Parts: sequence; structure tokens; C-alpha cells
Amino acid sequence: MNASVRISVSSLRAHKRRFAGTFLAVLLGVAFLAGTLVMGDTLRASFDTMFGNATSGTDAVVRSAGTITTPGESQGVRQPVDTGLVSAVEKAPGVAAAEPDIQGAGQLVGANGKPIGGQGPPTLAGNWIDDPKLNSYQLAEGRAPSKSGEVVVNRGAAEKGDLRIGDTTTLRTPDPVKVTIVGLATFGGEDGMAQVTYTGMTRSDAERYLTAKPGEAASILVRAGPGTNQQELVDALTPVLPKGVEAITGQELAEENTDMISGQFLSLFTTFLLVFSGVALLVATFSIHNTFAIVVAQRTRENALLRALGASRRQVTASTLVEASVVAVIASAAGLAGGIGIAAGLQALFPAIGFPFPEGDLVISGLSMILPLAVGILVCLGSALLPAVRAGRTAPLAALRETAVDQSGASRTSAVVGTGLAALAIAVTLTGVIVSPSLWLAGSGAILALAAFVVLGPVASITAVRVLGSPLDKLRGVTGGLARRNALRSPKRTAATASALMIGVAVVSLFTVFGASLKATMDQTVSRSFAGDVAVSTPSFGAGGSGLSPRLAPAIAERPEVDTAVGLGRGVAEVDGEGRALTVTDPVALERTFDLGNVQGSMRDLGDDGIAITGSEAEKLGLKPGDTAQLAFTDGKKQTFTVRAVYGRSELAGDYVITRDAWAPHRTQDSDTLVAVTFKDGVSAADGKAAVEKVATAYGNPEVQTRDEYAQSSAGGIDMMLTLVYALLALAVLIALLGIANTLTLAVHERTRELGLLRAVGQTRAQLRAMVRWESVLVAAFGTVGGLALGGFLGWVLVKASDGASDSAFAFAMPPFQLTVVALVGVAAGALAGLRPARRAARLDVLRAIATE
Repeated sequence: MNASVRISVSSLRAHKRRFAGTFLAVLLGVAFLAGTLVMGDTLRASFDTMFGNATSGTDAVVRSAGTITTPGESQGVRQPVDTGLVSAVEKAPGVAAAEPDIQGAGQLVGANGKPIGGQGPPTLAGNWIDDPKLNSYQLAEGRAPSKSGEVVVNRGAAEKGDLRIGDTTTLRTPDPVKVTIVGLATFGGEDGMAQVTYTGMTRSDAERYLTAKPGEAASILVRAGPGTNQQELVDALTPVLPKGVEAITGQELAEENTDMISGQFLSLFTTFLLVFSGVALLVATFSIHNTFAIVVAQRTRENALLRALGASRRQVTASTLVEASVVAVIASAAGLAGGIGIAAGLQALFPAIGFPFPEGDLVISGLSMILPLAVGILVCLGSALLPAVRAGRTAPLAALRETAVDQSGASRTSAVVGTGLAALAIAVTLTGVIVSPSLWLAGSGAILALAAFVVLGPVASITAVRVLGSPLDKLRGVTGGLARRNALRSPKRTAATASALMIGVAVVSLFTVFGASLKATMDQTVSRSFAGDVAVSTPSFGAGGSGLSPRLAPAIAERPEVDTAVGLGRGVAEVDGEGRALTVTDPVALERTFDLGNVQGSMRDLGDDGIAITGSEAEKLGLKPGDTAQLAFTDGKKQTFTVRAVYGRSELAGDYVITRDAWAPHRTQDSDTLVAVTFKDGVSAADGKAAVEKVATAYGNPEVQTRDEYAQSSAGGIDMMLTLVYALLALAVLIALLGIANTLTLAVHERTRELGLLRAVGQTRAQLRAMVRWESVLVAAFGTVGGLALGGFLGWVLVKASDGASDSAFAFAMPPFQLTVVALVGVAAGALAGLRPARRAARLDVLRAIATE
């Protein structure tokens, strides 16, 4: 073994350049994985600290015990508590102070007239709590609000909106309220809780604008007196609380807030990044394997001589694995340092593009260092294992061969196995997409399809390179013909080199197709369901934004240009024990403005005790027009509703529709998510839109859009997601290009004598450079075409599987422009990868090259 180690170390010293691409591939993959883990640990620690600091003075929280959670929502809606409980709470043993905490949605408008925040994280408003220990926000500048219209805002929101103390602006609650900023606050020592905005009002203003009626609060915050711990305080409070109201410790509240962030944002976000780390490492695996396969092929005579001198198969295999281990350990260690740098860069970058990322020192745990190091070493050793075994099988007589160039072709076994895998992949995929819709079956079929592409790569590369390279004979003459023959010389090598790029392009194409399909689905939904002329909405998604004033739709309807204006509000209730979202609206106007499909019964007769539901929900619950259903609301009240209509399409209208009169007794803060407007006959689109905009200005200036504009803006979050996906996948594509460059560099090395002979018989340096570059372009073109085909297929699978597993109808779309850009970028990147190997080949000394063995 000692001899194997010495041979390996000597080989590494003599041929450091051979492993440059492998080193970089491992380094980048490990760096991205380590950066993701460090960033996740840092985020969790930052949120733990921030919530801990913010609630450090709150020893107990009194709140409603029950929540109603609708599908797709992780945080339920709670019933308000009566502020009259404050006096009873204050009398409980061990209580030093108690304050009602009123919370609601409130979006500030910046100095430029545009709303602040609302792109995901919530925009909050509430009563300013005078007790500094019970208030999660600490006054940093100015003073607390003392009269109606005065507010304190978090300093981060003020800076983002270019607002200062003394400025007057608008607060959407959602009714627009003129407010004057008298103070700036921090949250847990930070200028704001990530991208969340906060506005603190007087208690009377908070009750007026954020609650359905005075005397309600989201919770009651309690501070313990000296000598009373949090659990003792909760035990003392529990007997004085009415049924349906509970008390929890301040520590439990901080943990709930952290878990909510971890469950909703952190887990999803870090999983998202870990998936791309996996893609990068998978691409790196192909590049590493190819490098060691070529190195082993080039050292055939060297390994054969070692065997002839007495080295065992085990020693030769071990020497190759030792080389891989040295590269793996050094590259992985460097990747750990790079990962810390990536985490620090992301910590600075994400707040700038609107992602929550509180300030704080980087948290580097043992797992965040050990796991990427272990993964990097295992990936490198696993990738080098087959070439190492192949090296150990070298026969001593191979030392007599004149050349060590790898000229392996595509085996018949690969063709048979690959065809079988492809047939199985198609069968499993079609079963999961058409026969029995299942994301798991579709995903399994997708993995099998990827395996089939990899196995069939050498077989496909022969035909693909001939077809893709055929124009080169005419366009580039002998130089193009030589480039094509070089790419065909070793189908296995060409396929392995292209496979790394193929995976990167396939994932890019997959997300491109899926993103385009989501946009097409949204456009199809709006076109099919929305019969209005313009839509009024707030540019927000997730929990952000304050919604639209319920008074906006009636005000628009009064305009002479308008035929119908209907607002769509949102409520929640339990139906048959399950949380469901309710659409609160005027059902008559809804039917005139939206296509509800086939309607059984009448939307005109809902009243304050009727409900309309979609056919799919009616089928689940076994309901038909005339039947009754019991709804349980967040205020604890239950009411029996009669099903007076069953309609065909949900989409924009939702699955359950009730009137505003029916919702009024149970509502909290009332708002609309959308106002759909239809113009009278003869009113032009421009005149109608201008009339609506004039009314909307008085209600916080929400966005007024045509039907097409509304469809495009509804899909705006998809573009942001794709931008992030492309940025992350750039790493995988970069690793793939490093693999192409490294393969060509090694190919140039093994063909040194051949290149010298070409130069000797008249080939110019420019022709030699062009030959190597075009070989690189052909390999990249093969990988790009394969990636586009695989990505398009997987995109179709994902869309169809989602369609089958969801009540919504998904539309499949292949965006030709974006996919053409992906193809051009892939081919151009191949040309870029060939520049350095081409220059190196052109600099070869002719006589020395001819003399090379």
C-alpha cells in the first residue's frame, strides 16, 4: 500500500493539470452544499434570537384556543378574545401587567406613492403597547402615538419607503387612512422582522380600523411579577379564563413563531437550495468520472508496466483511489471555505432582492461542515471507483501497445439495457400521468428516463454527432470533418462529457417548461373564468398586502361607464369538520362577471343563510341544491346553511360562495382580494379604465389592469422564481463546462503526436484551434439537444401529473423563445469551454509532439 501511495503522490505532482477540472467540480458542489447548510443554520439562529429578544418581556399570552386552517395554509385563523378579560387577568395571582394586543393587516404607502412590502411577508398593523416589556417593538426614535392618526413604524419600512418622522402618508387597512409618523421602532434589536412591515396605532384607531367591533383583540399579553416564572403564571391564569380561551408561556410563543418561519419559509427555502446542490453534485459526478476514465485510459501502458513488474490488481486500483482521495479531501476542504463565503454573500444578497434574512453572525455547526466534506469525498471516490477497478484489470501485455488512446465504442449491452430502461420509464410515466394520476409514479418514471438517457448516451452520441456535425464538412471543410471524427472517436467519452451538460440543461428546460405552463394555466383561467373588462388588485402574494376596501366595488359601480363591479372577499369556516376558504361577494354580480360553468339552482337566492359550492365539493360532501350544511366560524358560532346553488367552475371564484350579509356577523378585518369590473356597452377600454382609476385613487391607489395585464401580473411570482432557478442552475452548467474543458484538455494531451503530425502535413494553428473548438461545440450541442428533449419530457410529465393530482386544470406550454435561448447558451458555452484546450493545442511544438510516445 505504501508503494501505491508513493506512486499516486508522484503522479499527482507530475500531472496536476489533469485534475484541475475534477478539483473545481468537487469544490463548487461542496461549496454550494456547505453554503446552503450554513445559511439555514444562520437563519434559524437569527430568527430564534430575534423572536426571543422580541418576546423576552412577555411571560404569558392569553388567546383563543381553536384555529381554522384551510388547505394550503400552515397558519390557522383564530377567534379574537374579549378585551374585557384584561381586568380579570390583572387580578390573577402573579400578574404584574396585562395589555390587549390588536393585530391586523395594514400596508404603508411610501413617499413615492407605492405600497411598501407586500411581496410575500405580511404587512402588519396593531395597537402600540405602552409597556415596553410587553411590546415586541422597541421605540428607537421619536415618541409613541398619543392621538388619532399618529403612528409608529418599524425603521426598516420607513427606510424602504423613504419616510421620516413628521411625514404624513397613507395606511391601507384596507380602507385608506391618513397617518402621521411620530416614531420609529425596532423588532428584537432589528430594524424589522426581515421584510415584514409594522405600523403601531393608538388603541382606539386599532379597534376602529383593524377589528369588526370595539372590544376585540388578537390576544392579551401578560407580564409576571417578581418571583413568578412563566409556567406558574400560566397555571394561575388558566382557572380565570372562559371556555375556548387558553394561556401559553412567552417561551412557547417564541418557539411557535420560530417554528412557523422554519416550517413555512426556512424548510421550503433550504430544501429548494439543497435540491440544486444535489443537481450540481450529480453533474460533478459525471465530470469526475469522465476525468478518471480518461486518465486511466492514458495510463494503460504505465499501469501495465506496474503489473509486469509485480504490482497486484489491488495495488493498481488502490493507487487510483488514493489519487481520487487526495483530490477529494483537498477540494472538499477548499469547498467548505467557499461555502462559508457563499453563505456570507447570500446573507448580504437576499435582503436586497426582497427575501427575508435578518442580520446576525454566521452560524457554523459541526454538521454543516462534516456533511459536505463527507459528501464531497464520497462523490469523488464513487465517481473514480469504476475507472480504478478498470485500471486494476489492465493486463501486463498492454505495455506492448503503441497507443493508450481510448477508442471504446458503444456496447450492445448498453443499447439493450438503455432501451429496456426507456420502455420501463415510458410505461411508469404514462401510468402516473394518464392511467392513475400520481406524482410519485410520474417522478419514478422521470428518474428512470434520466437513467435511460445516460445509459443510451454512447449509442445516441454516434448518430447525434453525425447529424449535428454534418454541416461542418461543408461549412468548415477538412477542419470540420476532423472535429466531427474526433467527437465520434470515443462515443462513451463523448456521451459521458455531454451527460453532465445534459442534466444541467434538462433541469433548466424542465423549470422553463413548467413555468411557462403555469403562466399558460393562469392565462387560461382568467380568459375562461373572468368575463370582466378590468381587474382592480393589489400587487402582492403570500401573506403580504392589506387587500382592497370592501367599499371600493360599490363606489366603482356608481360610475356611469360601469355596468357591474363585484368585489371578492375572503372568509374561513369549517365545513364538515374541515377548514375551507369562503368567497364573500355579491353572488348575482359574480355570476354576471365570471363564468361559473353549469349552475344548478340559483345564485340569486343565497341571502344570509344560503351557500353556493362547486360540483367537485358537492360530490365530496354528498350535497345537492336544497340540502343543508353546518359551518363553524372562528368566533365559535355554528350556523346551518342551505345549498342553493352548485356551480361547475371554481378557479377565481373559489369553492364556496356566501353573501356579505351572511359573513358580516363572523367577520374580523374585512377586505377584498379582487374587484372585477365590466363596462357598459359602447364604453371604450381606455375611457372605462380611466374612470375606474379615478375612483381607485381615493382608496389607496390599487392597480387597475386589463384582463390580459391581470393574467400576466398574477403570474409575476413565476418569473421571479425562474430567475432564482436560473441563477442557481448556472452553477451546475458551470461545472458541466469545466468537465468539457477538462475532457478536451486531456484529449489534447493523449493526441499530442497525432496533432503534431497534422501540423507537420500542413495544418495551421488557426485550423487546429478551430478543430478543437468545433469538437467542443459538437459535444455541447449533443448535451444541449439531449437536455432539451429530456427537460421538455419531464416538464410535460410534471404538468400532467399536477393536473391529474389537482382539482385545477393545468395547461401545458412549450415556450419556443426561452428554449431557443437555452439551446444557444448551451452551444455558445461549449465553444467557450473549448477555447483554452484549443489554445494549448495550437501552442504545441511540432517536433516534440511528433516525438511523443
